[in-house]
Amino acid sequence: MKNCMKIICLISLSVLVGCGPVLIGTGATGAYKVATDERTTGSMWDDAAITARINSDFIDDPLVKARKIDVDTLEGNVTLTGLVETERESNRAGEIASAVPGVKKVTNKLLVGSRTAGQAIDDEILGTRVKSRLITEEGIRSLNIDVDVYKGIVILTGIVDNEEQQKKAVGLAETAPGTVRVIDNLKVKTR
Repeated sequence: MKNCMKIICLISLSVLVGCGPVLIGTGATGAYKVATDERTTGSMWDDAAITARINSDFIDDPLVKARKIDVDTLEGNVTLTGLVETERESNRAGEIASAVPGVKKVTNKLLVGSRTAGQAIDDEILGTRVKSRLITEEGIRSLNIDVDVYKGIVILTGIVDNEEQQKKAVGLAETAPGTVRVIDNLKVKTR
């Protein structure tokens, strides 16, 4: 299973690197994402390569359960989110990510514990609710914000134009029914 996941990660990386912005996303959504992303194309590729390498290294590690960890890379800064079984697994994931070339900083936001199937469904619903709020809010480029939810904890990662948009995005997440708390990993674009 781990070899299969590793092959999928490596194929995905080679496809992304070889085909340019066309494959960043699908259809109109992908084109919009590329057009609105604040990073340069080179920076996006570097970040994608770092993310793919970290995911591949997770698959190779016997302690880390790669499918339970979300890796977001923004200008070489890596944020790990997800729900892992032990503090040791969380620490190991941080060590692996830190060792990848090009990584400037690792923010380990991994939660330790487990969730029931019902909690996982509730998290999916809450994530959809928050994303919908971001999409309908005028002035927020919602495709630049990644929303992850674990046990009601909403994690926002991405780039916003200014502090007002950051506060608005966090506020929308905080007031969504079902939100326990919000972890703000949003970066304000530098001019």
